[in-house]
Amino acid sequence: MTQFSANLGFLWAELPLPDAIHAAKVAGFDAVECHWPYDVPARLVKAALEETGLTMLGLNTRRGDLEAGENGLAALPDRVAQARAAIDEALAYAGAIDARRIHVMAGYATGSEAHDTFIANLRYACDGARENGVTILIEPLNRYDAPGYFLTSTDQAQAIIAEVDAPNLALMFDCYHVQLMEGDLSHRLADLMPVIGHIQIASVPDRGAPDHGEVNYAHIFRVLSDLGYGAPLGAEYKPGGPTAQTLGWMAAAR
Repeated sequence: MTQFSANLGFLWAELPLPDAIHAAKVAGFDAVECHWPYDVPARLVKAALEETGLTMLGLNTRRGDLEAGENGLAALPDRVAQARAAIDEALAYAGAIDARRIHVMAGYATGSEAHDTFIANLRYACDGARENGVTILIEPLNRYDAPGYFLTSTDQAQAIIAEVDAPNLALMFDCYHVQLMEGDLSHRLADLMPVIGHIQIASVPDRGAPDHGEVNYAHIFRVLSDLGYGAPLGAEYKPGGPTAQTLGWMAAAR
Protein backbone atom coordinates (compact mmCIF):
# COMPACT_ATOMS: atom_id res chain seq x y z
CA MET A 1 0.00 0.00 0.00
CA THR A 2 1.28 3.45 -0.92
CA GLN A 3 2.30 5.48 2.11
CA PHE A 4 1.97 9.24 2.46
CA SER A 5 3.63 11.98 4.48
CA ALA A 6 1.83 15.23 5.35
CA ASN A 7 3.90 18.30 4.56
CA LEU A 8 2.95 20.57 7.43
CA GLY A 9 4.33 23.62 5.71
CA PHE A 10 1.09 23.58 3.68
CA LEU A 11 -1.28 21.13 5.37
CA TRP A 12 -2.82 22.32 8.66
CA ALA A 13 -0.56 25.34 8.37
CA GLU A 14 -2.95 27.35 10.54
CA LEU A 15 -2.20 25.10 13.53
CA PRO A 16 0.83 25.15 15.82
CA LEU A 17 3.24 22.51 14.54
CA PRO A 18 2.66 20.01 17.40
CA ASP A 19 -1.10 20.24 16.83
CA ALA A 20 -0.61 19.78 13.10
CA ILE A 21 1.32 16.58 13.78
CA HIS A 22 -1.61 15.26 15.79
CA ALA A 23 -4.04 16.27 13.03
CA ALA A 24 -1.96 14.37 10.47
CA LYS A 25 -2.10 11.27 12.66
CA VAL A 26 -5.88 11.49 12.99
CA ALA A 27 -6.17 11.88 9.21
CA GLY A 28 -4.25 8.66 8.61
CA PHE A 29 -0.90 9.90 7.33
CA ASP A 30 2.06 7.59 7.78
CA ALA A 31 4.64 10.31 8.46
CA VAL A 32 5.07 14.08 8.47
CA GLU A 33 7.56 16.61 7.10
CA CYS A 34 7.88 20.36 7.40
CA HIS A 35 9.52 23.47 5.98
CA TRP A 36 10.99 25.73 8.67
CA PRO A 37 10.14 24.58 12.21
CA TYR A 38 12.74 26.69 13.99
CA ASP A 39 10.36 28.99 15.87
CA VAL A 40 8.88 25.96 17.66
CA PRO A 41 10.98 24.41 20.46
CA ALA A 42 12.26 21.05 19.25
CA ARG A 43 11.17 19.40 22.50
CA LEU A 44 7.51 20.18 21.69
CA VAL A 45 7.82 18.70 18.21
CA LYS A 46 9.62 15.66 19.59
CA ALA A 47 6.87 15.14 22.16
CA ALA A 48 4.14 15.31 19.49
CA LEU A 49 6.01 12.81 17.34
CA GLU A 50 6.37 10.42 20.27
CA GLU A 51 2.69 10.80 21.20
CA THR A 52 1.52 10.03 17.66
CA GLY A 53 4.18 7.52 16.66
CA LEU A 54 4.87 9.50 13.49
CA THR A 55 8.30 10.18 12.04
CA MET A 56 9.36 13.64 10.87
CA LEU A 57 10.93 12.79 7.52
CA GLY A 58 12.68 16.09 6.90
CA LEU A 59 12.93 19.86 7.06
CA ASN A 60 14.49 22.74 5.12
CA THR A 61 17.37 25.05 5.87
CA ARG A 62 16.29 28.64 6.49
CA ARG A 63 15.61 30.82 3.46
CA GLY A 64 17.61 33.81 4.71
CA ASP A 65 16.41 37.42 4.70
CA LEU A 66 12.71 37.15 3.87
CA GLU A 67 12.24 40.92 3.60
CA ALA A 68 14.94 40.93 0.92
CA GLY A 69 13.17 38.08 -0.89
CA GLU A 70 15.81 35.42 -0.25
CA ASN A 71 14.87 31.77 -0.81
CA GLY A 72 17.90 29.88 0.40
CA LEU A 73 21.56 30.72 0.89
CA ALA A 74 23.72 27.80 -0.18
CA ALA A 75 24.53 29.03 -3.70
CA LEU A 76 25.10 32.67 -2.76
CA PRO A 77 28.85 33.44 -2.91
CA ASP A 78 28.63 36.31 -0.42
CA ARG A 79 26.58 34.40 2.17
CA VAL A 80 28.74 31.36 2.90
CA ALA A 81 28.98 31.98 6.65
CA GLN A 82 25.22 32.40 6.95
CA ALA A 83 24.55 29.37 4.74
CA ARG A 84 26.72 27.18 6.91
CA ALA A 85 25.13 28.53 10.08
CA ALA A 86 21.74 27.59 8.58
CA ILE A 87 23.05 24.10 7.80
CA ASP A 88 24.36 23.70 11.35
CA GLU A 89 21.02 24.87 12.75
CA ALA A 90 19.11 22.39 10.57
CA LEU A 91 21.40 19.54 11.59
CA ALA A 92 20.92 20.34 15.27
CA TYR A 93 17.14 20.59 14.97
CA ALA A 94 16.93 17.41 12.90
CA GLY A 95 19.01 15.61 15.49
CA ALA A 96 16.72 16.76 18.28
CA ILE A 97 13.59 15.38 16.58
CA ASP A 98 15.18 12.36 14.84
CA ALA A 99 14.58 13.68 11.31
CA ARG A 100 16.76 12.01 8.71
CA ARG A 101 16.56 14.38 5.74
CA ILE A 102 17.49 18.03 5.32
CA HIS A 103 16.73 20.03 2.18
CA VAL A 104 19.56 22.52 1.68
CA MET A 105 18.03 25.43 -0.21
CA ALA A 106 20.20 26.93 -2.95
CA GLY A 107 18.64 30.38 -3.32
CA TYR A 108 18.52 32.89 -6.15
CA ALA A 109 21.85 32.90 -7.98
CA THR A 110 23.46 32.09 -11.30
CA GLY A 111 26.86 31.45 -12.83
CA SER A 112 29.98 29.47 -12.12
CA GLU A 113 30.75 31.16 -8.80
CA ALA A 114 27.30 30.23 -7.51
CA HIS A 115 27.83 26.67 -8.72
CA ASP A 116 31.16 26.37 -6.92
CA THR A 117 29.68 27.88 -3.76
CA PHE A 118 26.78 25.43 -3.82
CA ILE A 119 29.14 22.49 -4.27
CA ALA A 120 31.34 23.59 -1.36
CA ASN A 121 28.36 24.16 0.94
CA LEU A 122 26.82 20.81 0.04
CA ARG A 123 30.09 19.06 0.88
CA TYR A 124 30.08 20.89 4.21
CA ALA A 125 26.50 19.77 4.84
CA CYS A 126 27.15 16.16 3.86
CA ASP A 127 30.21 15.98 6.07
CA GLY A 128 28.23 17.30 9.03
CA ALA A 129 25.28 15.01 8.40
CA ARG A 130 27.11 11.77 7.73
CA GLU A 131 27.89 10.74 11.31
CA ASN A 132 24.21 11.03 12.28
CA GLY A 133 22.87 9.12 9.30
CA VAL A 134 21.20 12.21 7.81
CA THR A 135 20.66 12.57 4.06
CA ILE A 136 21.08 15.98 2.46
CA LEU A 137 18.54 16.74 -0.27
CA ILE A 138 18.58 19.23 -3.13
CA GLU A 139 15.41 20.17 -5.00
CA PRO A 140 14.96 21.79 -8.41
CA LEU A 141 12.28 24.51 -8.31
CA ASN A 142 10.26 25.67 -11.30
CA ARG A 143 10.84 29.03 -12.97
CA TYR A 144 7.22 30.15 -12.51
CA ASP A 145 7.10 29.98 -8.73
CA ALA A 146 10.79 30.72 -8.12
CA PRO A 147 12.20 32.73 -11.06
CA GLY A 148 15.97 33.03 -10.74
CA TYR A 149 16.39 30.04 -8.42
CA PHE A 150 19.78 28.42 -8.92
CA LEU A 151 18.62 24.81 -9.24
CA THR A 152 15.94 24.30 -11.89
CA SER A 153 16.26 20.85 -13.48
CA THR A 154 16.82 17.25 -12.53
CA ASP A 155 19.73 17.04 -14.98
CA GLN A 156 21.46 19.90 -13.17
CA ALA A 157 20.74 18.27 -9.81
CA GLN A 158 22.05 14.88 -10.99
CA ALA A 159 25.28 16.50 -12.20
CA ILE A 160 25.72 18.29 -8.88
CA ILE A 161 25.15 15.08 -6.93
CA ALA A 162 27.81 13.36 -9.05
CA GLU A 163 30.27 16.23 -8.55
CA VAL A 164 29.82 16.40 -4.78
CA ASP A 165 30.25 12.61 -4.70
CA ALA A 166 28.88 12.09 -1.20
CA PRO A 167 26.88 8.97 -0.31
CA ASN A 168 24.37 10.99 1.71
CA LEU A 169 23.43 13.55 -0.97
CA ALA A 170 20.21 12.85 -2.88
CA LEU A 171 17.50 14.40 -5.02
CA MET A 172 14.18 15.69 -3.75
CA PHE A 173 11.93 14.84 -6.70
CA ASP A 174 8.91 17.12 -6.45
CA CYS A 175 6.50 15.98 -9.14
CA TYR A 176 4.90 19.43 -9.25
CA HIS A 177 8.15 21.24 -10.03
CA VAL A 178 9.46 18.57 -12.40
CA GLN A 179 6.24 18.41 -14.39
CA LEU A 180 6.26 22.18 -14.89
CA MET A 181 9.90 22.24 -16.02
CA GLU A 182 10.39 18.89 -17.76
CA GLY A 183 7.29 16.70 -17.87
CA ASP A 184 7.78 13.00 -18.67
CA LEU A 185 7.46 12.06 -15.00
CA SER A 186 7.36 8.30 -15.49
CA HIS A 187 10.67 8.16 -17.36
CA ARG A 188 12.32 10.78 -15.15
CA LEU A 189 11.40 8.79 -12.04
CA ALA A 190 12.76 5.58 -13.53
CA ASP A 191 15.98 7.20 -14.74
CA LEU A 192 16.64 9.11 -11.52
CA MET A 193 15.58 6.49 -8.98
CA PRO A 194 19.20 5.71 -7.97
CA VAL A 195 19.67 9.30 -6.73
CA ILE A 196 16.17 10.04 -5.38
CA GLY A 197 15.95 10.56 -1.62
CA HIS A 198 12.36 11.78 -1.33
CA ILE A 199 9.35 12.33 -3.60
CA GLN A 200 6.63 14.96 -3.24
CA ILE A 201 3.26 15.30 -4.97
CA ALA A 202 0.72 18.00 -5.83
CA SER A 203 -1.61 18.74 -8.71
CA VAL A 204 -0.32 20.64 -11.73
CA PRO A 205 -0.60 23.52 -12.49
CA ASP A 206 -2.41 24.83 -9.41
CA ARG A 207 -0.46 22.95 -6.70
CA GLY A 208 -3.65 21.69 -5.11
CA ALA A 209 -4.57 18.23 -3.90
CA PRO A 210 -3.23 15.48 -6.20
CA ASP A 211 -6.64 14.48 -7.55
CA HIS A 212 -6.98 16.75 -10.59
CA GLY A 213 -4.93 18.59 -13.18
CA GLU A 214 -2.53 17.29 -15.79
CA VAL A 215 -0.76 14.57 -13.76
CA ASN A 216 -2.42 11.16 -13.45
CA TYR A 217 -1.22 10.25 -9.98
CA ALA A 218 -2.90 6.84 -10.02
CA HIS A 219 -0.48 6.04 -12.84
CA ILE A 220 2.48 7.60 -11.00
CA PHE A 221 1.74 5.52 -7.91
CA ARG A 222 1.76 2.37 -10.05
CA VAL A 223 5.05 3.41 -11.65
CA LEU A 224 6.63 3.92 -8.24
CA SER A 225 5.31 0.57 -7.03
CA ASP A 226 6.79 -1.13 -10.09
CA LEU A 227 10.10 0.62 -9.40
CA GLY A 228 10.08 -0.73 -5.84
CA TYR A 229 9.78 2.66 -4.17
CA GLY A 230 8.11 2.15 -0.79
CA ALA A 231 8.92 5.27 1.23
CA PRO A 232 6.14 7.72 2.12
CA LEU A 233 5.30 10.25 -0.60
CA GLY A 234 5.21 13.83 0.60
CA ALA A 235 1.83 15.51 0.14
CA GLU A 236 3.11 19.05 -0.37
CA TYR A 237 0.08 20.82 -1.77
CA LYS A 238 -1.90 23.96 -1.00
CA PRO A 239 -5.27 22.81 0.31
CA GLY A 240 -7.15 26.02 -0.46
CA GLY A 241 -9.40 25.45 2.56
CA PRO A 242 -9.65 23.11 5.53
CA THR A 243 -7.09 20.36 4.97
CA ALA A 244 -9.39 17.60 6.23
CA GLN A 245 -11.83 18.38 3.41
CA THR A 246 -9.17 17.76 0.74
CA LEU A 247 -8.05 14.25 1.66
CA GLY A 248 -10.34 12.15 -0.53
CA TRP A 249 -7.43 11.55 -2.89
CA MET A 250 -5.56 9.61 -0.18
CA ALA A 251 -8.43 7.24 0.52
CA ALA A 252 -8.83 6.66 -3.23
CA ALA A 253 -5.12 5.98 -3.65
CA ARG A 254 -5.25 3.29 -0.98
